[in-house]
Amino acid sequence: MAGKAPQISNDDAEEIRRQYERERSRRLKQQGTDQYNFTEGELAHFADDPYAAELAPRQPLTEELDVLIIGAGFGGIEAGATFRKNGIDNFRMLDVASDFGGTWYWNRYPGLRCDVESYIYLPFLEDTGYMPTERYVRGAEIFAYCQLLGRHFRLYDRALFQTKVVAMEWDEKQARWIVETDRGDRFCAQFVVTQSGIFSRPQLPGIPGITEFKGHAFHSARWDYAYTGGTTEGDMTGLADKDVGVLGTGATGLQVIPELARSARSLTVFQRTPTAVGVRDNSPTDPDWFKSLPKGWQKAREKSFNQLASGEDVDCPVDDGWSRFFRRMVDAANALPAGQQTLEAIGEAQELADYEYNEIVRARVEEHVSDPQTASMLKAYYRTLCKRPGFSDNYLPVFNRDNVNLVDVSEGIDRISADGVIVNGKAHKLDCLIFCTGFELGTTWSHQAGYDIKGRNGAKISDKWAQGLVTYHGLFSHGFPNIFFMGLTQTGTTINVPHMLQEQVDHLTFIIAHCLRNDCRTVEATQQAEAEWQQVIAAKNELRRPFQDACTPGYFNAEGRAEDRRSAIGSGMYFPSSEFFEMWENWRMRGDFEGLTVA
Repeated sequence: MAGKAPQISNDDAEEIRRQYERERSRRLKQQGTDQYNFTEGELAHFADDPYAAELAPRQPLTEELDVLIIGAGFGGIEAGATFRKNGIDNFRMLDVASDFGGTWYWNRYPGLRCDVESYIYLPFLEDTGYMPTERYVRGAEIFAYCQLLGRHFRLYDRALFQTKVVAMEWDEKQARWIVETDRGDRFCAQFVVTQSGIFSRPQLPGIPGITEFKGHAFHSARWDYAYTGGTTEGDMTGLADKDVGVLGTGATGLQVIPELARSARSLTVFQRTPTAVGVRDNSPTDPDWFKSLPKGWQKAREKSFNQLASGEDVDCPVDDGWSRFFRRMVDAANALPAGQQTLEAIGEAQELADYEYNEIVRARVEEHVSDPQTASMLKAYYRTLCKRPGFSDNYLPVFNRDNVNLVDVSEGIDRISADGVIVNGKAHKLDCLIFCTGFELGTTWSHQAGYDIKGRNGAKISDKWAQGLVTYHGLFSHGFPNIFFMGLTQTGTTINVPHMLQEQVDHLTFIIAHCLRNDCRTVEATQQAEAEWQQVIAAKNELRRPFQDACTPGYFNAEGRAEDRRSAIGSGMYFPSSEFFEMWENWRMRGDFEGLTVA
């Protein structure tokens, strides 16, 4: 990002802290994550699949499997591909969607792109030989690449789409998981790998009257092109005579709003919290550069990016908004005199560097937005990683358009009426209301997954995890043998999610392959190892607690209630993840399966 960072004095820093706290307090609700509605009951239609063809009839399957994979997004694809590479072929894949893609199947809204460099975001580029067209490719290209991976690794013949798990129970006598689906299938699997999605189940605001709106309404993760017209590239001719409202200005709103502004007669943006918007820096891929990359380039590139994001002083070829921010953090720590680089001193130095960085981000708003009052509303006042940062070159200028109106709803919306949205007593009449309000991330694991699991002696995962995940290394939970929980589950967490998922897949593949080779019936975390890991995760949570408590409300801190541990995110994550992945690598090299009972 262009611009020299201003020098922040201690007095300046104290005033910024006060400003951050004032802005946080305005948005804080006592209900925490319970303020949201989910796609159930009268709101169930918001989760309907607008992309699936009519459900094709098929005969129920009854199969004996080595592995059942639940979820066919990047996590499931990486698992299936890695199994194929390791000679594990007796597996099935299930997904409620009608194709591969996960997040990229459900999210097809106009303007959608990845926010991590595609050269490290798209897995298996060296396997497929695929060259991303741009540095930050569109969602449609990512979805198509997921389909390409399905073909390349011959996963389609192992996949069952439009199929939902309805029951899963451990059979002690057989040492197998019995899994039933809504299509009448019955699978008897030695191992289960579940990655039931992070950004797939729509979340709706708990605003009174949400079911009373008589216009057209949908969630951004179920985009209704039949109504709007156009494609993922915009040109929504169906909105030319429509007054449109958008709730939400996070990562999704950042991409959707410019496209809607160009198409709709009028656009009203309801903003609870502004997103910090950095430079996008997108460009076409240079074919000569891509061809020149040496063998092993992708793993090396993604590893160095994650090391830098983890606070390591490494050379990283990725030069973007993410890496430049993390470089500031590393430089701030390195600038401390030798012998004074304590955790407390590093924290203070990085806090000042973060304030300086955000002064540049806020100054960028003034550069692009002509109306001072609107510009003031668009400035973000919170630490950079309180929310996922945004990057866009066309978002801020949208608010100079005559057909765009920004409405501050930081203290809430009165209600949704039959013909629009009412804020502070003022009615905003709308033909169409679009919810860019994110995904179900603050509820329990079983609620997000949409099914429960019965382990040893009928114990339910929903009971064990009612107040948060209890795992060993995130993948394992005592009392639930032979099942691996992928995702944000008390493991090392990365900015580049497919990297995190592949690390998990490599680890669980090592274990499954060992068990299959050696005729092991079960693998399970010991109670002691699980208890010790909970202490490690609790300590990591406690280190981050002051930061989280000071953050503006969002899904990272359970909407301002960091003590709420029900969700996978709230249950804790391991930072720095580069250290975690190294620990796993050493664990595999030792080969003693520490913390697990393998029998």
